[in-house]
Amino acid sequence: MTEPALTPHASGATASTDQPYERRWLALAVIAVTVLMVILDATIVNIALPSVSKDLGITPATQQWIVTAYTLTFGGLLLLGGRIADFWGRKRTYLTGAVGFAVASALGGLATNEALLFGARALQGAFGALLAPASLALLTVLFTDAKERAKAFAVYGAIAGGGSAVGLLLGGVLTEYADWRWCFWVNVPVAILAVAAAIPIVPESKAPGDTTYDVPGAVLATLGLASFVYGFTKVAQASQENAAKHLTTSGWSNPAALIFIGVGAVLIAAFVLVELRARNPLLPMRLLLDRNRGGAYLTSTLVGAGLIGAFFFLSLYFQQVLGYKPVQAGLASLPTTLGVFVAAGAASGLVPRIGPKPLMVIGGLLAASGLFLMSLLGVDTNFWQVPFPAELLLGLGLGFTFVPLSNLALVGVGVHDAGAASAVLNATQQVGASIGTALLATLSVGAITNYFTDAVTHGNNPADPTVGLEAQVAGYTTAFTWASVLLVLGALVAAVLIKATKEDLPDEAVVHAG
Repeated sequence: MTEPALTPHASGATASTDQPYERRWLALAVIAVTVLMVILDATIVNIALPSVSKDLGITPATQQWIVTAYTLTFGGLLLLGGRIADFWGRKRTYLTGAVGFAVASALGGLATNEALLFGARALQGAFGALLAPASLALLTVLFTDAKERAKAFAVYGAIAGGGSAVGLLLGGVLTEYADWRWCFWVNVPVAILAVAAAIPIVPESKAPGDTTYDVPGAVLATLGLASFVYGFTKVAQASQENAAKHLTTSGWSNPAALIFIGVGAVLIAAFVLVELRARNPLLPMRLLLDRNRGGAYLTSTLVGAGLIGAFFFLSLYFQQVLGYKPVQAGLASLPTTLGVFVAAGAASGLVPRIGPKPLMVIGGLLAASGLFLMSLLGVDTNFWQVPFPAELLLGLGLGFTFVPLSNLALVGVGVHDAGAASAVLNATQQVGASIGTALLATLSVGAITNYFTDAVTHGNNPADPTVGLEAQVAGYTTAFTWASVLLVLGALVAAVLIKATKEDLPDEAVVHAG
């Protein structure tokens, strides 16, 4: 049943209106800036990792926590962040997340040891878990027209798909020409400007009806997701450590990792049981049981798992195999961003005309073909021969995937669940990325180990630098191959599960300001 559109006033009262918010496009611009900030922060420190580790004395064994501390709290708190946005107020949650993110970023830039840096990254993730779902929920409630909503999600999709590559470039520039600390400090002025603009421009909205919090669900979801993500991170870490010691043991044999994954699975199962009985659940099961939305969330998980292989391993290939400097590696990642922007712009006009399904299938296959092309990389491959067209294909595929994905995941969601639905979309991408990191890292390390074993068997010297480079490339190309398989699976899921057509993308009556 369609709910009436509501206009919040300063008094907190609401009045019915059919008119869209006048300054919605300005609000989109403001929200886009902070969304980009959160997306960038997932990759901006990747290229700076060697410099950070050297300055703060961080060992290779604990280095991955610079990334993991952020993803762990971000992924673990997303569902709770979505519900806080719905009940406490989406604008209020957005502003709190932006301010907190800026403070955490400032602390990260000031860190003098690994404990302070890891703590700041965890704090960034926590406030990011407020900011991300609040941002997407605000877009959902601001844009009621199907065509306008498609354009708004095109912006969001372009940022989600291209932001990671921009983060690599910015991280390279700041690390090489300034200081790694600016990878954190750059967030502070951005957040200040965004908050200053959001206060007068972005309207407040809340979920109507029962807004009591599901505390047992919040505890189970947060601990379950955190344990699950941590377990998969431990798999990747164990694989890397075993490779460094020239061991053939897989990271999946690490007992601690398997325990955390198991505990996470049990807690998430318990969370589902609680949600089925809760009067006002943190995650209403109706969001997942809808065929189209469930298909979108599963596709999102697979895309997140495959996408991580592109940026992580391609960045390593550029720097460690081709010998690119940080800035060169960042610039070499830009074709993906170009492809995303082109496809996202085209998708915004195509979604209302042909519906989400065809674009998601085509986008998944295009992105998969780009990743498969990367599996043909060699020790001295020319950039323009393989990496450039492969990245362009990947970007086009992601642009065509993310726009309808963001649209479909939130279409038909009532005003009470906008924050929760957007949090699930973010959470599936985060969990997918964590699983993808562990899976692809393990496969990559296994391929490297097998290459060395074969080289020794055939009488080659394992200490020969050429053998080392060839082994690295074997690992990276294996990861790209399997990443492409994940993207193909995502396209198949979209083809089979999603039934929505353009007629299923109506003007949703949602909360907006007038």
